[in-house]
Amino acid sequence: MTREPSPDAGLPVRAADLRLAGEWLARHGMADARPTPLLASRLEVRERARLAAYVILAVLIIASALAARSVFDGQPYRPLPLLALTALVAGMLLAQSLLDRWVRGVDQRAGATLSRRAAHPIQPGWRVVLGRPYAVFAVATFAGAMALAGSALAVPDPTVRQLAVVVLIGLLGVTAITAIQLRHLLRFPVVAQDEESLTADVIMRVEDARELTTPSVQWSLPMVLLFGTAPGWWSAAAVVYLILGAFVALRFKTPSSTTVARRAMSI
Repeated sequence: MTREPSPDAGLPVRAADLRLAGEWLARHGMADARPTPLLASRLEVRERARLAAYVILAVLIIASALAARSVFDGQPYRPLPLLALTALVAGMLLAQSLLDRWVRGVDQRAGATLSRRAAHPIQPGWRVVLGRPYAVFAVATFAGAMALAGSALAVPDPTVRQLAVVVLIGLLGVTAITAIQLRHLLRFPVVAQDEESLTADVIMRVEDARELTTPSVQWSLPMVLLFGTAPGWWSAAAVVYLILGAFVALRFKTPSSTTVARRAMSI
């Protein structure tokens, strides 16, 4: 490991951001590390991007609910709400891509101020950033949600079928947004100047990946839009799916992000 301290003079940050960076280091077992402008700027932009991503998902859920509401207005089938929802999903994918590009640009500008980057042959892959158990859980949750929505398409009731199409569009949109964010986490180069900032880089990636794969939308969207309208067997299957997913999430224990980062550093 090559370590050369850098003053980070090219990164103007607020004192409050440095204080928050120090608190972040303390929470992750790195209280002895110095909160640098590099870390403060990266954490600050990620917090803003995270809030924007929450807004994007909230807009998707609200738009799906509005599209579902049009099914209950008693009018004949109209494709316009579904087309509008599909166009909105495409727009949100573009917004997420631009959001990731903004974060990447901030990281690039931060990396350009370093006098020397940490020399370490590490580019965290999906096994480090996400981990096999999280990957399996995410895939299984998505498959279960898609199976629920797909099974509703077989119901003779046209109202249920139209709602199932809305759910499918919403689930595919959320999955595509998640895939874009994970691609960004896996492909963007490490930005670090020493061992401490390299460990912090891996910790941020692990935490972001775990948050991305939390299946809140996959659990809530089918229940909100179809529960009570679909037949009893579907509602029972949805409850089993939700309880099973929550049970696995609560019982499953994984190493902390700090432990994962230090294991990667020790390789």
